[in-house]
Amino acid sequence: MDDPQKMNNEDLKKKLSPEAYAVCHLGETESPFSGKYYHNKETGMYQCIVCGHDLFSSDTKFESGSGWPSFWDPANKENVELVDDDSAGMHRTEVRCKNCGSHLGHVFDDGPNPTGKRYCINSVALNFMPKKK
Repeated sequence: MDDPQKMNNEDLKKKLSPEAYAVCHLGETESPFSGKYYHNKETGMYQCIVCGHDLFSSDTKFESGSGWPSFWDPANKENVELVDDDSAGMHRTEVRCKNCGSHLGHVFDDGPNPTGKRYCINSVALNFMPKKK
């Protein structure tokens, strides 16, 4: 994969769809219930669409009813960065790819056990790699 640290805005615009660029680079949010991975039930790994970093496993995916793919834990906590976000008139915790800094979504404290977390992630920020059979 291309080194995301060396990619400029034009390179990112060429690599990503307009919606993925808006979400990953500008911090926007895709419409609820519109993402291609919202209903995905396959087994595998969700990766950052920009850099390919492993982010979330299907083993932690759950149906939250929120309209976005939701996970109760990252595949590896070292691969995500949590950042205070006071935009949109409220305090939230933003989730970013630690490798390339792409905006992924937000994490909330209303998820299931064992973590109680709901990582609410935009489908367009992800690429899914099915588990090999």
